[in-house]
Amino acid sequence: MPTHPLITWAVDHPWPAAGITAAALAVLGAALWAIVRTARSIAWPPAPVLVAGAGALVCTAYSGDTSWRFAGERLGMVDSTERALMFGAGELALLACAVMARANKAATATESTAGSAGVPGVLVWVITGVQVIPCYATSGIVGGTVRAVIGPVLAGLLWHLAMGLEIRVARPEALSTGLPAVIGRELRERLLSRLGLATRDRTAEQITRDRATARAVHLAAVLELRPGGWLSGYRRRRLAAAVARSGAGTNGEQRHRLLQQLAARRTSGQLATVPLASPWAGTPVPGEAYPRTPLGVTGAQLRAMDPLAVVHLVRAAHPTVEPAGIATLCTEYGVPVSETQVRIALRAGNSLTAATPPALVRPVPDPAPVVPGGVRLLPVTCRPAVPRPAPAVAATHTRTRPVVTAEYVPEEAVPAPGDVPDEDVPQGDCDVPDPDPFIEQARRDFGTDVPGIRPLRARYGIGQKRAQHIRNVLGGTP
Repeated sequence: MPTHPLITWAVDHPWPAAGITAAALAVLGAALWAIVRTARSIAWPPAPVLVAGAGALVCTAYSGDTSWRFAGERLGMVDSTERALMFGAGELALLACAVMARANKAATATESTAGSAGVPGVLVWVITGVQVIPCYATSGIVGGTVRAVIGPVLAGLLWHLAMGLEIRVARPEALSTGLPAVIGRELRERLLSRLGLATRDRTAEQITRDRATARAVHLAAVLELRPGGWLSGYRRRRLAAAVARSGAGTNGEQRHRLLQQLAARRTSGQLATVPLASPWAGTPVPGEAYPRTPLGVTGAQLRAMDPLAVVHLVRAAHPTVEPAGIATLCTEYGVPVSETQVRIALRAGNSLTAATPPALVRPVPDPAPVVPGGVRLLPVTCRPAVPRPAPAVAATHTRTRPVVTAEYVPEEAVPAPGDVPDEDVPQGDCDVPDPDPFIEQARRDFGTDVPGIRPLRARYGIGQKRAQHIRNVLGGTP
């Protein structure tokens, strides 16, 4: 379209031309502002992901050129339209599988794992392997290798990185759960273990010392089994060199490690005869659930705590239970304690309830700060209040005040600790044979549990001293 008529019209009509120009500039500016705002609002992937995706697209286009030539030369697609529609089937399938694999990886990712690409991730590598064939068929060995590496192989690798790179940037500690990644991690760990590099972050000097220590332990054990022979001298020289190389003579920690390993190897034959407790002879787990856990603490947490602290927690949950009952509850929770330990923990002596003071008959005033020994204060009789008389001269009236008298009252004799009568001993506890026949009876009745003193006295009708003896024999804490 010629511009001369537009210029002529603008010169003849300056104001309409200026208005149209301003409106066009306003529309163009609004369009640019909307485009910039839309681009900023889009949640773009990180820059490494975009770069990896761009590289994958270029390599996919490189592979597409190989497919175009292969379709015309080997597949007989002479028509350009047919070739244009069919040559990019592999590249398009590769792109579709890469996008689906990235979606699967993002959907299955968690805080600790990077997710799995699933079947689309496997198809990416299958398509990549198939597209290597046209590269060699079109360009031979040398050219085919270049086309295969730069085209389908590099495209598959870049698509793989683009799929998982965004998740690795967001959560670097996340581990991939795909089958190749799992196999790779397991093979790496086993290779490091086989090479003796399982312990990380060691210096070359420390690695040398550890290897020399292990060699010295082996040679010392062999010399103990075969001290003679024509190789004994050679082994002794190797042992001396290994000990010197390990630094055990100047490093106390290395020397301790050497001696511990050597002691373990020399006494390894004792493992066959070490006495062990049978795991089948323990206390069976009760059929019903454990009683309610005090103050919301589980049984496992109680067993990890100090027994005295457990006693206080159980006491707080069961304030009316006696010491023997608290000891039984603690044992049910998996913390075996004795009644004596319960009393010590609660600092209650022989009673858990304080004596209730007797009720006062009448109010008694507070005693004086210092009261002589052997003097008892008498109660003060309070009279009803009398209305105050009219003011008078002090000289004409006699003042009165209440008089408090005291008299000496001798204290009652308090028996000495040795004068307290002993506990009544049952008749059957006088002549008890040794060993006590009730010990075997208690083992049959209570099994592997250690009963308390109160249950023993109640069951067998025996005294305190005899029940304590039976309990100590059964394994209780004295």
